[in-house]
Amino acid sequence: MTQPVLRVAAVQAESVAGNVVANIATAVRWTSAAADEGARLVVFPELFLCGYSPQTLVDRPDDCDVTPADARLCMLADVARARRVVVLVGASVRVQRAQRTLSLLAFTAAGEVTVAYDKQHLSGVEQRLFTAGTQGASLLVDRWAIGLGICYDGCFPEHARAASDEGALAYACPSAYVVGSEHRRDLYYAARALDNGMYVVFADLVGRCGELEFCGGTAVFDPQGRVVTRVDAGSGLAVADLDRSVVDEARRINPFAADRPRGLGGRTLVHGSGLEATPATAGADRS
Repeated sequence: MTQPVLRVAAVQAESVAGNVVANIATAVRWTSAAADEGARLVVFPELFLCGYSPQTLVDRPDDCDVTPADARLCMLADVARARRVVVLVGASVRVQRAQRTLSLLAFTAAGEVTVAYDKQHLSGVEQRLFTAGTQGASLLVDRWAIGLGICYDGCFPEHARAASDEGALAYACPSAYVVGSEHRRDLYYAARALDNGMYVVFADLVGRCGELEFCGGTAVFDPQGRVVTRVDAGSGLAVADLDRSVVDEARRINPFAADRPRGLGGRTLVHGSGLEATPATAGADRS
């Protein structure tokens, strides 16, 4: 049976381009702080372990890429085990010599490290750097099913919907939004929450990383798209209790899943102006 409440913490922090060791140390500190707040799930931003710096990913792949067996990850695995928390963190994962994925690593409360999800919707330069994932994923924490996405995934309504349709009560979407994209950041994830009557946990990078500047805005949205808690500037934690009864009430008010038809059929073209040619008269002599 799903626990009635799950406490989560979304981390907003700066990441150092190409320095996995420094970023792991930062993740250890924030994981401990989140555990002190009673969090059971801690979510870090997209590509946090290596930093979101396309040029650094090109120039220094050996510094940036990890595998679950990477010795540099041991400190974070140890703190996850010691504090009995689950940690999700963005990483560049080396699959083969010439193949990498933009992924989420899960550090379990038992200290195990696994690749939980590979980003399916790659944006811009990511398409040249990474291989897209081929399937969705959910993470189970205290019997809460948490759908997983990464940044651009959350811009596609069907991605979060697929997780909801498979039983997810929340959607964790670590991201990396640059300064100037705040308007889109604030629309997408609130909409995904409202679309599906589920919580959205959004963790964003902040500050300078390599050649880019990130805008933060880390937040947790409730199942009606309202902000529960937010970190506006600087580094910090957005800590919130996900409540199953709030999900149930939102889905009662807005029963989208029950009311959605299986399909919308074909399309009818209605000629509003009366000037368009119809198939029967197209090309006919009007003299």
